Amino acid sequence: MAKAPEDQSARDMVAKSCRILGGLDLTKAATGHVSQRVGDRVYIRARGGDEVGVRYTSPDEVIAVDLDGKKIDGPEGLAAPQEVFIHTWVYKTRPEVKSVIHIHPPTVVLFTICDKQLMPIYGAYDPSSVSLLLQGIPMYGRAITIRNDQLGQDFVNAMGNKNVCLMRGHGITTAGASVEEATVNAIRLNELAEMNYRAQLLGNVRTISEEDQEVFRKMGHRSKEEGPNIHMFSSWRYYAQLSGAERSGNTERPKRRKPAKRKVAKKAVKKAKRTVKRTSRR
Repeated sequence: MAKAPEDQSARDMVAKSCRILGGLDLTKAATGHVSQRVGDRVYIRARGGDEVGVRYTSPDEVIAVDLDGKKIDGPEGLAAPQEVFIHTWVYKTRPEVKSVIHIHPPTVVLFTICDKQLMPIYGAYDPSSVSLLLQGIPMYGRAITIRNDQLGQDFVNAMGNKNVCLMRGHGITTAGASVEEATVNAIRLNELAEMNYRAQLLGNVRTISEEDQEVFRKMGHRSKEEGPNIHMFSSWRYYAQLSGAERSGNTERPKRRKPAKRKVAKKAVKKAKRTVKRTSRR
C-alpha cells in the first residue's frame, strides 16, 4: 500500500537530516536519532536490520511510533531507539516542537566533561550561534542512556523551553518547529563549541562586550517570536550540499569487501598436481 504524502515526506526529511549530521561527523556510526512529529505520529530513525550508520540513513529506516514510543508502522526488524523517550517527552510537553534531534558531537561533549563554559567569544562571525548561546543553554547532569519514561521526564525538566540542551558526558538534544530548524540548531551549537575549543588552545580568550552581547541576545528573542527566517533554510540547503546528503547514491551502503583470493595457495596446488602427473608417467 502506498504511503500517504505526509508520511513519505516525514520519512524523507528525517533521513536527510540524519545524512547531513552524519556527513558532517557530528555523530558516529549508528549513535543518534532524528524525529519529526506529524499529528499523533512520531517518525524516527530506527535501529536494527542491516543499518550501517546515521550517515547512510534511508527513508526505509524511519519508522512511526506513537507518543508513548510504541511502534505503529515500519518494516519488520526495525525498532525505536532506546532513547525514544527523549523525543516523546519533548513532544508531550512542548506542542510547538515538531522535530527533535539527539546526537553525540565530540567537541561539544568535551565541554560537558571538562567543566569548561561555552562563551560568547564572537559576534557577527556567526550571529545565530552566539544568539543561541545567549538565550541560555541548560545541562542535563546525568551521563546515562534515557531509556524509560521517568528519565525522559527528568530530561525535559532539565531542558525546559530551550531548543538546545547539553547532556553531560553524553551528547546534545536540539528541538525546532521543523526538521530544518532542529538540524541547523545542532550544527550551530557544534560551531560554537569548535570555536571555543580552538580559542582556548590559543589562550587569552576574551568574550565580546556586554553591549554587543545584549544586541545578540535581543536578536535571539526576536527569532524566537518571529520563527525561523530565510537564513536558517539557506543554511539547511548549504549543509545538505556540503555533507553530501543531496548527492545521488549517498545512501548506498559501503560494499562489503570480498575475501582476497589466495593466489599463492592456488599456485601451490597447481604445482603439486603437475608434480603428481610427472611422477605417474615414470
